Amino acid sequence: MPVLLNNIQEKRELTEEQFKLLEAVLNFGLERYQQGNAEVSLVLVDDDYIRELNLEYRGLDRPTDVLSFAFHEGEDGLILGEDEDIPDLLGDIYISVERAFEQSEQYGHSFERELCYLATHGLLHLMGYDHQNPEETAKMREAEEHIMEEFALGRTGL
Repeated sequence: MPVLLNNIQEKRELTEEQFKLLEAVLNFGLERYQQGNAEVSLVLVDDDYIRELNLEYRGLDRPTDVLSFAFHEGEDGLILGEDEDIPDLLGDIYISVERAFEQSEQYGHSFERELCYLATHGLLHLMGYDHQNPEETAKMREAEEHIMEEFALGRTGL
């Protein structure tokens, strides 16, 4: 099971189809962009929860949409475990469901697209993608859009 999903927020009810879509998007991203056997943990939270994480780990006292915590942060040339039967846990992705819903309305696309985009963004961070300079940003955006388009959730996907 490469994706461990935990919904601990109660602000917005999610459907079984939305959970399955999130899992499918993350599984595709893992298969397409990650070498080796890996898994991620996705935790769906509310604004209060993610605000506390943002304050504790980034010093910013405000909610954000997505945070990623890589278990192998800063390790050059990440090599996953050699036992192919035991997946290596890449890290945790936290998404504010409240923020995802607000941003979907703000950007004029579906809630599912926004939720999956944030999950994809967090996953790519766990895999070492970043947006610190224009070249890295372009590579990350290309990977994000490829994953989203695979599920008909491109920029125009409603």
